[in-house]
Amino acid sequence: MVPLANLVAFALVAIPIILLPGPSVLFVIGRSLSLGRIGGLLSVSGNAAGALVVVVAVAFGVGIIIAESAILFTAIKIVGAGYLIYLGVQAIRHRRDRADAATAPVRPTSKARLLVQGFLVGVSNPKTIVFFIAVLPQFVDYGAGAIPSQMLLLGFLFVAIALLTDSAWALAAGFARDWFAKSPRRISTLGATGGVMMIGLGTASLFIGHGKD
Repeated sequence: MVPLANLVAFALVAIPIILLPGPSVLFVIGRSLSLGRIGGLLSVSGNAAGALVVVVAVAFGVGIIIAESAILFTAIKIVGAGYLIYLGVQAIRHRRDRADAATAPVRPTSKARLLVQGFLVGVSNPKTIVFFIAVLPQFVDYGAGAIPSQMLLLGFLFVAIALLTDSAWALAAGFARDWFAKSPRRISTLGATGGVMMIGLGTASLFIGHGKD
């Protein structure tokens, strides 16, 4: 069982990471701008389902590996941190392209298709994948055992928080469609802010030690 203190600490780290405008957030905003609140919320639901697949894959794959080797954990952490920094730099460099994509018209489509599209974004979101691999394991109590189960619980907590906050983004963008659509620069600024935060997270994660130590 994950200690309560670890759960609280993980939530405090996860919330700002979830809120920062990465691929999922910009995708949800774009769907809400083009299709309204229902389209945005359906995209959020599909996105969360995709993230759950990533949680299970990491918990029963990476979780078992890193529980056995501090060296492997350190290697994964360094690679993950480096990739987060890379994603942050790319988010800043391509913020205008992403803003244009988010505000581009979307052809009306079925609810099932919106769910599938959201799922594909969630299951392939590099920000989420790297976070689960490089950051989530640092909040596991290695002395308590059952590492995969602990990672599942932490991952489910992450997805639950993301479901709430992404829904808030969808509703906000749905209500403020005109405000966002009039200035893609506003979405560009969100993307750049998210990039800076990803660079900060990547840098900070390099200095967090292995839970077994």
